[in-house]
Amino acid sequence: MMNELLLMKSELLVTAVIFILLFIKISDKMSNEGVLRVVNLLLLLNVAAGFYCMNTVGELFSGMFRTNELMAFEKNMLNIGTLLISLISYEWLKNHKHLPEFFILMLSALLGMFFMISSGNFLIFYLSLELATIPLAALCNFDLEKKQSSEAAMKMIMSSAFSSGILLFGISMMYGTTGTLSFAELPQYLDGSPLQVFSFILLFTGFAFKLSVVPFHLWTADVYEGSPIAVTSFLSVISKGSIVFIFLTTLYSAFAPMGEVWYNLLFMLSVITMIIGNLFALRQQNMKRFLAFSSIAQVGFILIGISGGGQNGISSSVYFVLVYIFSNIGAFGAVQLISSFSGKETIDSYKGLYQTNPLLSWVLTISLFSLAGIPPTAGFFGKFFLLASGAEKGNYILITIAALNMIVSLYYYLRVVRAIFMEKNEQPIASIQGSIYEKAGLLICVAGIIAVGLYSHFYEYIYSLSIF
Repeated sequence: MMNELLLMKSELLVTAVIFILLFIKISDKMSNEGVLRVVNLLLLLNVAAGFYCMNTVGELFSGMFRTNELMAFEKNMLNIGTLLISLISYEWLKNHKHLPEFFILMLSALLGMFFMISSGNFLIFYLSLELATIPLAALCNFDLEKKQSSEAAMKMIMSSAFSSGILLFGISMMYGTTGTLSFAELPQYLDGSPLQVFSFILLFTGFAFKLSVVPFHLWTADVYEGSPIAVTSFLSVISKGSIVFIFLTTLYSAFAPMGEVWYNLLFMLSVITMIIGNLFALRQQNMKRFLAFSSIAQVGFILIGISGGGQNGISSSVYFVLVYIFSNIGAFGAVQLISSFSGKETIDSYKGLYQTNPLLSWVLTISLFSLAGIPPTAGFFGKFFLLASGAEKGNYILITIAALNMIVSLYYYLRVVRAIFMEKNEQPIASIQGSIYEKAGLLICVAGIIAVGLYSHFYEYIYSLSIF
């Protein structure tokens, strides 16, 4: 019994936190600041407990749920990201009248992501995906007084319903041609027939919607802009990270015999995604839309790493998600702090920010440098490993296109940095004094960006776990 509980420790811990929050909501005797202190403590304990007994490997429910050291590490990464989002959103959350509901919804989505990562069967995968998606739609509408937030939730619901329908249609057709929903049994029934290839393309399309791969990205910028920044951070980092993890599992284990098919899809879509993401990011003024198209371009680089296959493909993709957690949450954290105190979210309003907020300016700059892949930040090493993985197939045209896109991305990232440090503003954003929680969250992000890049043990450890 103890071994079975340890296999699901991450899921059970998150469930316990959800129940504690339900009791807090029912009692309704605690102030928002008190709730935040309790939640942050519980999330910190959840992170610490997640690293206990990570070497547990096994299956439950006839292989429908499975876990190993890599999956445990991936869940811990998402736990860290969730804690950071809670810390950097302190000022916004403190004044919200539905605070417990926010965390209940967010942790319910996280629970769905955990089950999705450990799914060994398409049935539990689909149910977990829905559990991870429906609470996110409610979170997008959490700025109840803003029309944009309601529009973001509607677009999220519509796009999710559409992509889930396509995904479920692909699963049903795959089941019809193979007679199994198990990831472990599926490879022996794959013969590359046209119907199986079509079924796989439908499945691939469902993943592409969730990852915001071009041309299935059209919902992303509008949902990111309309949602509260804390929710946008969760969508951009935690949600996409979980999809990357299960995407690796399905491609490398369930659909390994169809490697040539999915490699061609990854090659084509990675190029389109990088180019479109970069071109649209060049035109943005709103910081949330700017980071939305930036995240679309980053997905293009992840697809290159995944296309490499094997141990390098897994380790480079998981490592990049770890880097992306610190980099993107750091960037969104700075934007969140500025928006909470000044209500400004445009790049032009950031002119002269260094005059009044030097430390906040450096946090945002280091985060953007990491997203751009400028050494010695972790983003440089993350993109280097992704490109090295993609180069294993010998497709140097793809690597060249990726390198040119990295140069293009430098322009729009440095455009923000230039506004902060070099451009003058007669009325710059006033000095911002964030809480100790927000400062701690941003400090952890900066430390993570530097440490994960310079300390090679992180990549070596992930590489040692990256064996299916």
